[in-house]
Amino acid sequence: SLPTKGMYFLVGSNHAQTKHRVLKIDRTEPKDLAIIDDKHVYNQQELRELLGRLDLGNRTKMGQKGSSGLSRAVSAYGIVGFVRFLEGYYLVLITKRRKMADIGGHSIYKIEDTNMIYIPNDSVRVTHPDEARYSRIFQNVDLSSNFYFSYSYDLSHSLQYNLTLLHSPCDPGTVEEVHTRSSRQQDSFDIFEDEGLPTQVFHGLQSEPYAKYVWNGKLLERVKDTVHPDWLMYIIHGFCGQSKLLIYGRPVHVTLIARRSSKFAGTRFLKRGANCEGDVANEVETEQIIHDASVMSFTAGSYSSYVQVRGSVPLYWSQDISTMMPKPPIRLDQADPYAHVAALHFDQMLQRFGSPIIILNLVKKREKRKHEKILSEELFPAVINLNQFLPPEHCIDYIAWDMARYTKSKLYNVLDRLSMIAENVVKRTGFFINRSDFFCHTLRPDERYTQTGQTRGEPRGTGVLRTNCVDCLDRTNTAQFMVGKCALAYQLYALGMIDKPKLQFDTDCVRLFEELYEDHGDTLSLQYGGSQLVHRVKTYRKIAPWTQHSKDIMQTLSRYYSNAFSDADRQDAINLFLQVYQPSESKPHLWELPTDFYLHQRNSMALTHDRRSYTYWWSEGILSYLPLPYDEGIYSIIHTSGLESKSIDTYTEFFKPYELTSFDDTFCIAMTNSARELMPKTVGVDPSPFTVRKPEETGKSAVIGAKSSKEETVVQRKTAASAPPPPSEEQISSSSEDDSEDDRDDDGSVSQRSTPVKLLTESGESDFLQQSMRETYGLNLAALPAEEDIYCTTVTYIQHEFSICFIFHLSLLSLSLSSVPVSCFTTDSIYEVSSPQVDRDNREVFEGHVLTGLGQVRSLCREDILMYREYIKNRYM
Repeated sequence: SLPTKGMYFLVGSNHAQTKHRVLKIDRTEPKDLAIIDDKHVYNQQELRELLGRLDLGNRTKMGQKGSSGLSRAVSAYGIVGFVRFLEGYYLVLITKRRKMADIGGHSIYKIEDTNMIYIPNDSVRVTHPDEARYSRIFQNVDLSSNFYFSYSYDLSHSLQYNLTLLHSPCDPGTVEEVHTRSSRQQDSFDIFEDEGLPTQVFHGLQSEPYAKYVWNGKLLERVKDTVHPDWLMYIIHGFCGQSKLLIYGRPVHVTLIARRSSKFAGTRFLKRGANCEGDVANEVETEQIIHDASVMSFTAGSYSSYVQVRGSVPLYWSQDISTMMPKPPIRLDQADPYAHVAALHFDQMLQRFGSPIIILNLVKKREKRKHEKILSEELFPAVINLNQFLPPEHCIDYIAWDMARYTKSKLYNVLDRLSMIAENVVKRTGFFINRSDFFCHTLRPDERYTQTGQTRGEPRGTGVLRTNCVDCLDRTNTAQFMVGKCALAYQLYALGMIDKPKLQFDTDCVRLFEELYEDHGDTLSLQYGGSQLVHRVKTYRKIAPWTQHSKDIMQTLSRYYSNAFSDADRQDAINLFLQVYQPSESKPHLWELPTDFYLHQRNSMALTHDRRSYTYWWSEGILSYLPLPYDEGIYSIIHTSGLESKSIDTYTEFFKPYELTSFDDTFCIAMTNSARELMPKTVGVDPSPFTVRKPEETGKSAVIGAKSSKEETVVQRKTAASAPPPPSEEQISSSSEDDSEDDRDDDGSVSQRSTPVKLLTESGESDFLQQSMRETYGLNLAALPAEEDIYCTTVTYIQHEFSICFIFHLSLLSLSLSSVPVSCFTTDSIYEVSSPQVDRDNREVFEGHVLTGLGQVRSLCREDILMYREYIKNRYM
């Protein structure tokens, strides 16, 4: 941002600093926002000349460098939006960011800090006494707390939607020459009056962000139709986490993205049920993305996605917090005999997810005094009423299960029952996978996997599971974890990572996923309830330590305090940030309103003219798309000038070749790693992340103590004589897999892909190492060879922007090469050698490897088929 007395100049650049855009903001308007967008894309030299002319033209005295009229005000990473209270407009900028995840080379960032800049100049500013108070309320929404954005990936939509749009058929149309000035809007002209430059017009696909999950949509509404789309950056609120699962060195990224709805948003007791438009409180869409991180591209890589939804019971209900009770009584505010508000809510879900819609209701059924049961008695008849008008194959499924009652019983295992529900749900809804041509599914077919529909050419998931309890926090998070764990097993099997779609507790993979889900649950609970989770997965497994009970009590007290004393201020801040309430001198102030009910219930302020049908309660055209989502078939064809300026270079964005970066500081190294964080540090333990571990074998318990983690690892490697075998399924009392006896016998407690590991002892360690090295390399490395017997050479192969290096260590005993010293110092060990000749067969093998990485698999010859059959015979028969 470069200010002058009369203007703000915003200069936007791409990552490589090769393309720049300029935005001009007028500072002489006291209460209006005047923005002019220069449509020209500048290179670095043109931008330098432009800023030089602006600097020279805005100096107070010509020829004096000290009186510069152009200075840098702030450096930022994006625009959150423009907001006005009672005076002029503010510009909200992102000044700090932190990378949280990477999906297909597209980076996802978390906002770390923001800056509000008042636009009008001091000479034209009209002050108001309540302006400062509104500004403080607006800043109570901490933008550095769980707000996320991406420059090139649409976070408001799921991966299935984004990749479906990417592969949608579209006629590219004709390319025609037009003048730049003729394609501009009237209010968006070139502020420097450059001559019209010929520009190509391209036809492409574009989707709008999903407004429900965008939190700065109202802040950008004022400039949306004025500026270039590159300036618009939409943010979401919720959670984003990514961890790396190493399967024998093969990286698999597990990503969890939660999108909190900006409609009917608020705090726990102040926002319950639904509003008149079908938007429910605490509505969060959680998506888990699994992809093979060894290939980054969306087109050549392997990606899978599964989506769940949580949200308050879609009825008109609330709780009165004026009584200062820990559990205020539930009351139904309005009678809704035709389930009108529930129809609006499920209509939204059918548009976004398709069918089937499955409801998992976890509220209590039996109570001494009616409390939660009131909601079940109203929700079930509403679903029955809506289903009688839908086609039978697309009806809403309703599953009611009293999770709290089962938890107190000693005869039932809560997670066993949840795993059964999860199995049925995943089979019905399926999941998204961008590739379904893995030969391993034909080689090792699984009956449960075929029931999900993935093998019938249906790689897209249809429908969704909607989970709710009263608060949609503790019980809901555990239920969603169990469904996500079941879906994770199917996703890993679909990507060819495991032999059967089944995962057990106490494995590195499930521990990694459980930690992600607990962070996810804690974050969502803090946003809505004011405290972290009270009951976790370990609580329902009944393996939580005694110290956890005291923490649960503290979290309960923290949640009660937040709900009683601070929720009202947070609700005011949310209403102001989302522009649900817009300040005006003709209206009462925000803090003077007795309630915000009328802000969220629009039908209470005006009569609706178009009443929806009680029988045909869905939107027009939805049934023709079912079971597929209606939204995935709707997109718009756009005409854009300068397609080159909108292209995203994921290679440059991910690897950043123009920056000096440290390898240890890269995101891929710093992210949570199953091998580093969870795998036992003892020698000889099976490194498979699907092997059941004992609690004392985990990587985290091994590093607790006075010593550092590095010292602890060294001590363990020196003193560990042998590793204990993994426990059997009978020893794990809390295992929650409800499979048949045949599956238990087949699976055992060790992964199907685990290999036998020979345990090392102090006496036999050296012999074992020498034997394995001799078998592998053909020489004994215990006695180091002479320096002149070793040489190193590097062969570099470059094709399609992929640079792959191989380093060969060979012995001069097998190859005779002449080495010529290039240094006059005798202590140097650098030699100039001639590179060895590579025969045609090895060159073909290498080229085939590169083509496979690019997604182009060559046809198999007879020798390949015979070799593969021999491998299958030795491995599985």
